[in-house]
Amino acid sequence: MINLRGEAGKKTVMSKKIGVLALQGAFQKHLDMISKLGAEGIGIRTADDLDSIDGLIIPGGESTVIAKLLIKNDIMNPVLEKVKSGMGLYGTCAGMILMANRVEDSDQPLLNLMDITVKRNAYGRQKESFEASFEIKGLNDEPFSGIFIRSPMVTAYTQDIEVLAEFEGNPVLVRENKLLASSFHPELTDDTRIHRLFLSMI
Repeated sequence: MINLRGEAGKKTVMSKKIGVLALQGAFQKHLDMISKLGAEGIGIRTADDLDSIDGLIIPGGESTVIAKLLIKNDIMNPVLEKVKSGMGLYGTCAGMILMANRVEDSDQPLLNLMDITVKRNAYGRQKESFEASFEIKGLNDEPFSGIFIRSPMVTAYTQDIEVLAEFEGNPVLVRENKLLASSFHPELTDDTRIHRLFLSMI
């Protein structure tokens, strides 16, 4: 069970600086969640912004647009370099797509960081958004209610991937070392446990 309570845990959280890619998508909700946990959130818009952060979140949005903006603003390679040097990375929805090494029926640019294959919009379009509850490995108290909005589905993964949660038989929260990715949007809820998990990873 994830536990960052107590003075030692509080100091650890407050000393961390978490960047949220702020080029497109619902980045403010992630910044609000980080602030709620007592850490410092920083909107990332340039490669220089990456210098001071301990972890990065890629929010939901439009994955093809975010990829183009990463390239246009010369942030794609600096993100890859930071991750290779040990920076934690968490992607939600579109962020999961960008972190995957393959997207079905798409040739969009990817970060190619996680050994997963995903299918875009697999849970339906915007009007078919829904909320579902599921158990999360390591969070041994109550189920998490995830919000799915045009969410990707993990259709394949290697043995290097740790599946932390499933919905209807498919992984919706996966981890690989300091990389974390979710199909759903925890930032749109009041439940801080996923962001707390990410903080504990870095």
